Amino acid sequence: MAKWSTKLLPLLLLVAAVAAQQEELSSSDYQRTLQLRQLSAKFFSHFQNITLQDLMPANVRLRIPSAQDLKCVAELKAVTEGLSSGNIWAMRMLDAWGSLPSGLLYGNYRDLGNYDECVKIDHALSSSQQLRGKYCFASLPVAKALGMSSIPYNVKIAVCFPSSCTGTHMNILINQLIQRLLNVEFSGQLVKDTSCKTAEREPLDGWAIFTIVILAILGTALVLATLYDYFLCSNQNEMPALVKVFSARVNSRALFRIVDSKTNPNVIDCLHGIRCLSLMWVVFGHDYIMAGRSPNVNTVNIFQWLQQPFTQLIVHGFFSVDSFFFLSGMLVCMIALRIIHKQRGKMNVPLMYLHRYLRLTPMLALLILVCLKLQPHLGDGPLWGILKFDNYSSCERTWFWTLLYVQNYATSEICIGHSWYLAVDMQLYILSPIFLFALYKWGKKAAAGIFLFMLLLSACLFSEMVIKKYSMNIINKSTPANSQIKIYFATHTHAAPWLVGFLFGYFLHLNRGKSFKLNRISVWLGWLLSLALLMASLFALYPFSQSNGPTLTNLGDAFYMTLTRIAWPLGLCWVVFACMHGYGGLANSFLSSPMWQPLSKLSYCAYIWHIFVTESNWGRMRTNSYFSDYDLMLRFWADFGFTVLMAYLMYNLVEAPFGSLESLLLPSGRSRSPPIAPVEVKLAVPENVDSAPPLEPKLPVPEVEIPPTGKTENHTSSS
Repeated sequence: MAKWSTKLLPLLLLVAAVAAQQEELSSSDYQRTLQLRQLSAKFFSHFQNITLQDLMPANVRLRIPSAQDLKCVAELKAVTEGLSSGNIWAMRMLDAWGSLPSGLLYGNYRDLGNYDECVKIDHALSSSQQLRGKYCFASLPVAKALGMSSIPYNVKIAVCFPSSCTGTHMNILINQLIQRLLNVEFSGQLVKDTSCKTAEREPLDGWAIFTIVILAILGTALVLATLYDYFLCSNQNEMPALVKVFSARVNSRALFRIVDSKTNPNVIDCLHGIRCLSLMWVVFGHDYIMAGRSPNVNTVNIFQWLQQPFTQLIVHGFFSVDSFFFLSGMLVCMIALRIIHKQRGKMNVPLMYLHRYLRLTPMLALLILVCLKLQPHLGDGPLWGILKFDNYSSCERTWFWTLLYVQNYATSEICIGHSWYLAVDMQLYILSPIFLFALYKWGKKAAAGIFLFMLLLSACLFSEMVIKKYSMNIINKSTPANSQIKIYFATHTHAAPWLVGFLFGYFLHLNRGKSFKLNRISVWLGWLLSLALLMASLFALYPFSQSNGPTLTNLGDAFYMTLTRIAWPLGLCWVVFACMHGYGGLANSFLSSPMWQPLSKLSYCAYIWHIFVTESNWGRMRTNSYFSDYDLMLRFWADFGFTVLMAYLMYNLVEAPFGSLESLLLPSGRSRSPPIAPVEVKLAVPENVDSAPPLEPKLPVPEVEIPPTGKTENHTSSS
């Protein structure tokens, strides 16, 4: 859940403006605006006798017409003649247009027309000339015509015209028509070429072909290894190493293997449930972001939705990320300290870094290639490539920062927006040996120093928010535009939950094997305090979300962000502790259910690919949607289901094979070094190190990888 404010603030401004000005509408202005309900018919009627002069801007009447100008005029004339003759292809071009949407005063500001009807127009004007349809959005100044000057958006209506005409041509023509119909002078760009689409597709470039070849090679290896395993290999112990690496049968067996904490004391079952619920929370929140930016017939309802208690779970979805940081810090500390003690204070730090980098990077690199080069070719629709989280064209310039895991500081144009989490977790992971060796050498004194360091970072966050007036509150209109990047993407602002988890992991390490006997009052107090911290983090700002509620000050916002960075992971500390020592009750039964283990191992793949799946599903929209919690829940299960399927495919195609190859090439590294390397959760347990099962069951891969990804079989146990 990145960039909540930057994604939703424009929408909130629109909703608030409409809600405030609906009572001020002029009846005559509204009646005049209704002429746009027949925009397509009025357009072709007005330009029935179109000439080259109509394509010339008012201030450039003497420009020499280009060949494209001539072709555009000729094809527009052909359309108007076709309409007069009743030709079906011409009628389809007119029929594909949108119109002024019904429910305009209810927040319905977009009419998508009929995309497929438009782009599939392909009529032969002659043996050498084809007239094809081009679909674009016209951004019309209806708000200005209605006297609603504070509304920041225009109404967007789909238009369809010959592909030989450019957005500039249509902008000139529609501008003339709008000025005549609405009597409104408008100097802006009504039709932009970036909003236009045709049936033609850009040819695959070299990198796109390279990506397809890579996927084909991996897919072929997967199929051949699986067939060999299934039909030709009767003894699993005699299976060739490379077959084990790529066999979906072997990897799936490891994925669905359930580890019982009764047989493995290093397993903490409840971590699986926490990790999976956090992953689901992330996907759920991103669906709401997409819903808020999609064409809704009831945008005004979002204003009431923002004032509901349930909305706080969505608006504060960034706590799911803090849950991952908490788990990551805890697992890194527990697993690494166990390894350091076994090796008497030694740890191969370079190998640890290499292990983690090799575990995370192949999947991330493939995602960059797919999103940048293949996704544009994988679907179409009026919103395809428009309704999305990131501008992937920035990957052309900043992909290397992403693969170096410094994109959250090195650039403001992050390639793959949700990869900021990987950068933060990787950077904290790189710093972890300093804390680990300090704990090993100085024990509780070092723990106290880490605690003070955490308080210092929290003070820095507080000071930065107060001095620079940064805010994470989506209702705050005065916050600087870059506050989300400065606060949300920065490593030092997310260090607190990671360090709380790290210190809690140290506590569990010191008390491993011990049994805590607590009386009933202590258990109740523990749960009450934990729930109070978690609920306060989620709902403390609820009164400020009300239309008649108090205004959140910059100082209050700073206190909230600073304190909840610590309060949320502290609440999780008790949940984990209670579940480990038999005081979890129903919570432990739910969080420790074996059903979470396979999904937990897929969490890294799911986190990496869920944005791709979400964008692909939403980008295929052809009609307006209805915004409601129930409809979003239905949408969530569809997106989450496909995300899990995609994660399973990529687990077998990339994560498990590359993880096993690493075990094959660096066998001693896995057993000796601290692949503490966790970064485990990555919002979704990003590192998933364990997701890739070791080639040899005897290899101590679980310990090493579990932490990072929280996905290994033992992982959750993480120890």
